[in-house]
Amino acid sequence: MTSAGQAPAPQLLLLPGLACDATLWRHQINKLPAAFRPTVTDAHSRFPSVERMASGILAEHAGDLILCGASMGGIIAMEVARQAPGRVRGLALLGTNARPETADMRQLRNAAIGMFEQGRTREVLQLNLPLAFHPGRAKDAALTQAYLDMILAAGSAQLVAQNRAIMERPDALAHLPRLRCPALVMCGDADQLTPPECSREIAAAISGAELVIVAQCGHMLTVERPDVVNQALNAWLSRISGF
Repeated sequence: MTSAGQAPAPQLLLLPGLACDATLWRHQINKLPAAFRPTVTDAHSRFPSVERMASGILAEHAGDLILCGASMGGIIAMEVARQAPGRVRGLALLGTNARPETADMRQLRNAAIGMFEQGRTREVLQLNLPLAFHPGRAKDAALTQAYLDMILAAGSAQLVAQNRAIMERPDALAHLPRLRCPALVMCGDADQLTPPECSREIAAAISGAELVIVAQCGHMLTVERPDVVNQALNAWLSRISGF
């Protein structure tokens, strides 16, 4: 609710990771302040590049924004902030990476793309599944199956397209020091895909950024440690908005 003449709160956009959907945010969507109108965007599934995904989000959501991105979603969120810093009122970055693609990772992604195109999607995902979770949760059948089902639902064409977009992502470290919005950076202490050093690097680049390293957690923060993530997000939103 806003009083007459008072501007509405910025909209909170939740940006999923590669080949993920709203399922990734199932533990957050109803636990975040309704005043921010939390909404999950699917721009990563509809545009061919990180830059186009970001510009699509800006075109589809008017007004000021608070962006909360996980993994690839964080990469897109950082690009939105580069394109329209005046519209971004807060930036929460979960298990993400500001660096451009390395030669080694490009080689690995190209190999995976080849397998996706051969119809070997499930095989690739099964091989890489342990990397997504903390070792203590990698054997949680319900948790890992929900993740696998979500990625398989995206399909091989989306996996190919989104991996190609990630390979060509811009170097976000070049612009992060210019950001002036509040930032929250979170990472699992056992994240094997975007290790804590990536989050520490992002937090160091953004003036005043808050850094939270989540104990006993891998890459999939929102589903591995949802209570910790929700507490940190709500506390941060309260601090930056006064709600």
